[in-house]
Amino acid sequence: MKLTDEYIHRQPEKYKVMLLHLISVFERVVPNLELLFKWGIPYFYYKKKRFCYLAPNHKKGFVDAGFARGFQLKRNQDFLVDENRNTVKSLRYFSLLDIDNAILIDVIKESATLYD
Repeated sequence: MKLTDEYIHRQPEKYKVMLLHLISVFERVVPNLELLFKWGIPYFYYKKKRFCYLAPNHKKGFVDAGFARGFQLKRNQDFLVDENRNTVKSLRYFSLLDIDNAILIDVIKESATLYD
């Protein structure tokens, strides 16, 4: 079993279901993403460059989908969290029901265009 799979399956159910859902959406939208285990969390790479990490925060109760080039994104600004970070902006989810697939897919697609 890969490190990423082990990490995900060790998560409490709340985080595991969100992570598995997010991964399935990412892989459907951009099939040639590579999911690696970097810096202790699942991290998608696109064209050999950092694309998006998936970080559960057990203390605060959410999963962050942090886009490496988030500050270059133009759309969906009302949904992206920056928290004083210089390059990353993230979509933050507190439950599986919080995930708006239309917004997630749009952010993934826009983010992928930044790698052309």
